Amino acid sequence: MGGTLSLKIINPIPQIRTDDLNICTITSSDVAAITTYFQQNREFLRPWEPRRNESFFSYEGWDRRVNQLVELAHHKMCFYFLIRENGDPDVRGLITYSNVSMYPSYSAVVGYSMAEHAQGRGIMKKALKATNDIIFDRLNLHRISAAFMPRNTKSQSVLESAGFVKEGLAKEYLLINGVWEDHILMSVSNANWYNPNIE
Repeated sequence: MGGTLSLKIINPIPQIRTDDLNICTITSSDVAAITTYFQQNREFLRPWEPRRNESFFSYEGWDRRVNQLVELAHHKMCFYFLIRENGDPDVRGLITYSNVSMYPSYSAVVGYSMAEHAQGRGIMKKALKATNDIIFDRLNLHRISAAFMPRNTKSQSVLESAGFVKEGLAKEYLLINGVWEDHILMSVSNANWYNPNIE
């Protein structure tokens, strides 16, 4: 894996293409694909995610949700990236940047998931590094935070490969699949951050 990155600017976040991946922010044309992704991976993702109601797995539910996500991206509040392999319309995984805040924290929280059949190929490691770089560059954020359950060693490996460093342990941090789960907190900082308030 590897190769040249090319960018197509989409205000303000570009589409990211590598030799083997196509990563772009979600649009209304993605409703069917994202619905299928969650339907097919429902049981696989269950141990790692909050409990979902049935509308979360329906086309109608995602039709409403995608409109909201597009609006949040327009206001630079949240970005929802879909990961595909070039030439394949199926969603391999997703990366979300939420709680995007500018002054004074210039920060966001990242989360992600990967399809069961796409595990173990390094796709998320490459995708997360690419989207972090774009978020830092286009939004001039200073910090991106993440959290993972201690037993999720795959997630730990993904974060470490993208430059995240451990900050501590948060007890009963998130309600995952109906249980309050401890999470290890990690973050990565933007080495090229600049203060936009200083001319």
